[in-house]
Amino acid sequence: MEPERYNFKTVEEKWQNYWDKNKSFKAEVIKNKTKFYCLEMFPYPSGKIHMGHVRNYTIGDVLARYKSLQGYNVLHPMGWDSFGMPAENAARQNNLSPKEWTEKNISTMKKQLKQLGLSIDWDREISTCSSDYYKHQQQFFLELYDKGLVYRKEKYVNWDPVDQTVLANEQVIDGKGWRSGALVERKKLNQWFFNISKFSDELLEGLDGLNEWPKKVKVMQKNWIGKSFGCEIDFKIEGNKKVENIKCFTTRPDTLFGFSFLAVSIDHPISRLYEENKDFIEFRNKCSKTGTTEESIAQAEKIGFKTNLIAINPLNENQKVPVFFANFVLMDYGFGAVFGCPAHDQRDLDFALKYDLKVIPVVKPSNKENDFNVTKDAYAGPGIIFNSQFLDGLKAPEQSIMETIKIIEERKIGKKKISFRLKDWGISRQRYWGCPIPIAYNKNNEILKVPLENLPIKLPENIDLNTKGNPLDHQEDWKKITINGEKCLLETDTLDTFVDSSWYFLRFCSPISEKNAFNVDDVNYWMPVDQYIGGVEHAILHLLYSRFFTRALNYKVNNISSNEPFKGLFTQGMVCHETYKDKNNKWVSPDEIVSEDGKNYFIKKNPSEKVIVGPSESMSKSKKNTIDPEQMIKNYGADAVRLFILSDSPPEKDVQWSEQGMIASYKFVQKFWMLHKKIITKIKECKNNKSENFDEYIEEFTNQVLNKVNVSINKFSYNVIIANLHEIYNFFVKITETKTTYNNLEDNYIKILTVMLPITPHLANECLSELLNNKSYSWPKIKEEYLKKKEQNIVIQINGKKRGLILAENDISEKDVIEKIKGSHELNKFIINKNIIKSIFIKNKLINLIVK
Repeated sequence: MEPERYNFKTVEEKWQNYWDKNKSFKAEVIKNKTKFYCLEMFPYPSGKIHMGHVRNYTIGDVLARYKSLQGYNVLHPMGWDSFGMPAENAARQNNLSPKEWTEKNISTMKKQLKQLGLSIDWDREISTCSSDYYKHQQQFFLELYDKGLVYRKEKYVNWDPVDQTVLANEQVIDGKGWRSGALVERKKLNQWFFNISKFSDELLEGLDGLNEWPKKVKVMQKNWIGKSFGCEIDFKIEGNKKVENIKCFTTRPDTLFGFSFLAVSIDHPISRLYEENKDFIEFRNKCSKTGTTEESIAQAEKIGFKTNLIAINPLNENQKVPVFFANFVLMDYGFGAVFGCPAHDQRDLDFALKYDLKVIPVVKPSNKENDFNVTKDAYAGPGIIFNSQFLDGLKAPEQSIMETIKIIEERKIGKKKISFRLKDWGISRQRYWGCPIPIAYNKNNEILKVPLENLPIKLPENIDLNTKGNPLDHQEDWKKITINGEKCLLETDTLDTFVDSSWYFLRFCSPISEKNAFNVDDVNYWMPVDQYIGGVEHAILHLLYSRFFTRALNYKVNNISSNEPFKGLFTQGMVCHETYKDKNNKWVSPDEIVSEDGKNYFIKKNPSEKVIVGPSESMSKSKKNTIDPEQMIKNYGADAVRLFILSDSPPEKDVQWSEQGMIASYKFVQKFWMLHKKIITKIKECKNNKSENFDEYIEEFTNQVLNKVNVSINKFSYNVIIANLHEIYNFFVKITETKTTYNNLEDNYIKILTVMLPITPHLANECLSELLNNKSYSWPKIKEEYLKKKEQNIVIQINGKKRGLILAENDISEKDVIEKIKGSHELNKFIINKNIIKSIFIKNKLINLIVK
């Protein structure tokens, strides 16, 4: 007779309907219960979920289900980071409304996520493009404005020429826009900024308390904040009476005697002297083709414009060098001026060689003589100061920096100073589909706050997106607003979408609060987020901005109990797949190819055309190496997909997609279902026979598996849990094959199924429903007595050399171990006819007999 198959489609539909109606996975705040706030990455509604979503949300779901079964009050919400350029671009290309496009995508992705069987509390669902959400964001903006944490300033910014919008420094990757990939340019605009730099020290120090964050993420944030210890120095200037001195900041004042040029930003105040100089204007325009970030500048060719000014070394007035405008100097760093020491900085050396400037080494490795020279490679290592008069002989940098600063302060030509790399966050974006900024301007262009009673300022609908620049600039009626009887015009820039995602975790605590963004009591109960799960790509952007935002909201009021939004952080790896190209070097998707042997691939529509197989890379639509999760769920079921995505490698590592692995997971689900039917039969047999046989081995196995899973979940070793499921399967196969009946089989099998619930919720729930008739169940408690092994392998050493092992009962005495050695033919030969002078005994582990 054909064994019963597992009809996953019917089962998953049944349990999805149950979870939609049941409150067991929805956070009902019971304040005397321990809370657990689990949060995965905030998704952008792009239209379809991808395998990265599947992995991220499955990892979080395992943890949320586990904590819920343990009796925690679990908050596991979901929302949509739904403003942004992709929606606006898609709407423009397809002549659609961004709102309709976004809401349609949300509906699609929500349906797909539900198919995975996630324990999401959909009652708390939020969307950042909803006015119910962004009206509170507008309130926050005004609150931060009153606190002095928001300001407007004309400034050179990073301009994305493709997306036609400003980018924050953190959104420029390798000199290119983070979304468009276009080379970023400089552009001077009036922009709104968050004063994030005010919290530089606090954000840096706060990293020390984040003990549950990966070290690599903390290092990334530490480097981005970039605390530098050094001093500011005044350089006297010759060549123009209008310029007496130029101030600069340096972390290496001890290399001043290697000084061969002074470089300033094209935005430095002395640039006013050259406003009529055609060559300088041409140079400045050339510099504008580069962005304003250190990364953009690092990628660009180093170029300079030599002025008629001369800088004098403050430690040696006989040393005079030229002053250049240089494209690698930022006005935002220090004072917009740096002194060049080519021998000990590669950027300075490249510049000096290009413009034929002196290269004077002043730090030599400890093992080098005074003839140490630098040619093509700058020396940036430690050593001894030389060529530096009264600084000669000092150890660099540990002695030389402090001694030089001391001298500079004594001569009153500078002072010790701390500087930060972190710059204020530019939040203005020149686009339609974003949160309107609640600011207006009167006829004198003075700033007025939009009154709270006028919030939310909603976006206009049915507008023409195919206009030049920001579509809101052309909305004449929408821009008009009257404030205190004065006719004004609304700000047309919208907020950076990273503002939307810098506080959503607070809104989840009180998603239906109308007057305020959140209830303080709710936030102080749920926050901080106990476990945040997301990609390492958010280490700087989202995570740093969120840390700033909680501090900014708390600034001067201190009503939120925690300044840190995320207590625990786990960064999952990517999902990878082989890449394929056709003969024309164009990307080919996996569903366009065919293979008979799994080694050679051909185009499905043209079987004679061979496909070039490339390396396995992170799944990407541009490289067409993606797998459709919805199709996988349709073909194999959600539990099989969950099982596979957790099984291949530790969650923090990349996972390699494998169709064979997916099939293997599907087969395991089917096999376990058929085994379950046999176990049900076995349990009935035990009951009918009124078995009195209490099996210690079953108890021991169950409790040891339970302990292993507890440890693995808390360590995110989910792939180890999948291995445990295979152990479970093999164990119960043996149980069903024996003729013995047990009175503790059902109880232990229910515990095992409960252990499986976080991994394969549909299968485990279906199995449990047959045994418990939909009664409630909770995470089983471990019986500690079954974790101790009853027998141990004792290492036997004779005169320090290992001679064998003895299997002995737990806690066996030293005397009894020696008796077992004497009773062993293999071991007794090493001590027979010899005297045991001494024995070294470690209980349950080792004995070393010293014999003569």
